[in-house]
Amino acid sequence: MVTSLTAILGMIACPIIAILIIVAFIYNILVYRRNAADNVFATIDVMLKRRYDLIPNLVETVKGYAKHEKDTFTKVAEIRAKAMSENIGTDEKIRFDGEIKSSLGRIFAIAESYPELKADGQFLNLQKNLTDTEEQIAAARRAYNAAVTDFNNSCEMFPTNIFASVFGFEKKKLFQISDDEKQPVKTNI
Repeated sequence: MVTSLTAILGMIACPIIAILIIVAFIYNILVYRRNAADNVFATIDVMLKRRYDLIPNLVETVKGYAKHEKDTFTKVAEIRAKAMSENIGTDEKIRFDGEIKSSLGRIFAIAESYPELKADGQFLNLQKNLTDTEEQIAAARRAYNAAVTDFNNSCEMFPTNIFASVFGFEKKKLFQISDDEKQPVKTNI
């Protein structure tokens, strides 16, 4: 009798244990993919900080040559200050990234009108550093979008979508360029 009771309990416990293992496995996949996306976004964050650190030097260098472009410089400084604020989320960082990139394009377009500025060693060094940083940001964006796509696929595809819903995993937004960034750079010159 004890043997048959043990056998019955064993037959009931095996499927339950198997289900718990599957649930744990799927949960861990979701956590892994979410953390991978967050990790890559942290890399973008580091590159954005580097860009923000270069901007004041660039603005000061260009400002010396193009004094009448005060509005452009003020706007860049304002966007930079907002983007560096500690209490902004991923969506805001992505939006500010687009605004900064557009503003930097305007600054470089302004610089084209000043041959002395284009030959200035400090300006050329800043321009090279910003170009390198932009390339690193672009590479990090691609990696982030790949990680987010993997995570979002897990949140949408059967059977992981059921567990994603149950455990409160929500899709993440891709890092896409804004409509402003798709437009050619305009200057007031």
